[in-house]
Amino acid sequence: MKLYKVVTKEIVRRRRRALYTALGVAAGVAAFVAVLTIANAGEAMIYKELDKYGPNLMVMPAINNVDMQLGGLSLGTLAVGDNYIEEDRLPQIREITDGAIREELGLDDEGDIAAIAPKLYVNTEVKGTPVMVVGFDPESEWIIKSWWTVSDGKYPDNQNEAILGARASEILDVDSGDSILIVEQQVTVSGILSETGSNDDYQIFVPLATVQNAFEKEGLISSVDIRALCSGCPVEVIANSINNNIPGVRAVAVRQIAETEMNLMGNINRFMLALAGITLVVGSFGVINTMMSSVYQRVRDIGIMKSVGASRSQIVKMFLYEAIVIGIIGGILGFIVGTALAYLIGPLIFEGLAVSYAPQYLPLALGLAILVSVVASVYPAYRASKISVADSFRSL
Repeated sequence: MKLYKVVTKEIVRRRRRALYTALGVAAGVAAFVAVLTIANAGEAMIYKELDKYGPNLMVMPAINNVDMQLGGLSLGTLAVGDNYIEEDRLPQIREITDGAIREELGLDDEGDIAAIAPKLYVNTEVKGTPVMVVGFDPESEWIIKSWWTVSDGKYPDNQNEAILGARASEILDVDSGDSILIVEQQVTVSGILSETGSNDDYQIFVPLATVQNAFEKEGLISSVDIRALCSGCPVEVIANSINNNIPGVRAVAVRQIAETEMNLMGNINRFMLALAGITLVVGSFGVINTMMSSVYQRVRDIGIMKSVGASRSQIVKMFLYEAIVIGIIGGILGFIVGTALAYLIGPLIFEGLAVSYAPQYLPLALGLAILVSVVASVYPAYRASKISVADSFRSL
């Protein structure tokens, strides 16, 4: 009789015990699959939330502060460098940014990829009140600041329109449709932003060209916000490339929020994986116990097999084949149960988490279950191979 037939016959004959053993393995595998599925969905949710926080990169003038001293007397700090960036640097900034993203993600698209929002900040007075006027590109700013909403009126769509922050509107007593004077340039307030809880609430946003003309700063900008629009974009590579290739500017990757969120996520994942590992170890003891019990119950059968010419390696293979079958069953069950647990537990861990089916973890579940079953069966298989024909007769 072929060895696989012996294994199949034995599993069918002891199918209840084999199923219980597979369930022990499945419990640990299910925990692993659930953790990985929840972690995958959690990371996607975090990156989606991070998209609401604004730019991935900020490009500013490269200004250095130099401490002035005379002997032991401090004369204060002197700022060295330009306070503005030449607007003609924007095409080079875009070329570097989009090029790095294409290379990292393997894209062939020749169009613009990143959202690049230049701004010009100017302190001035409107209706006798000191305010900050921000020259901006309405289209790119709307992409970067996806949390902006217009509470009254509409978003600006031409050069002679402005939009005010909620607090600026109250302080200046200006509503949508009113006109205000920016130096000698009259602009119409097209809308009022909803309150954001940031500096935006106190600022007046006017199209960039209008502000440049009003304050005689043609061709100048104060800073550039860059949003790469992808979680895997190489923001640090982009920042280094801009710093190394464009003189007079300093690019900084905005990573603090992402690192904090992902570190927290990593700690939770490690804790949950440790619990899953403990469950898997407990399941492996169940495999060992079942296999050792099978060895003791099959002493006579093993002796008979040896008496008709079965080798030690064949005896070992028989038990390992049984372990593989148990591992396959446990892996499939573990993947199904783990996926179901992820759908149930995921929203409890992360509010509003949308868990999605992750078929990529099925091979991992099968491999892990088979590995645990085989490793747990090595010692019982070795003990079985040591049984002699004489031992089998004494068991009668």
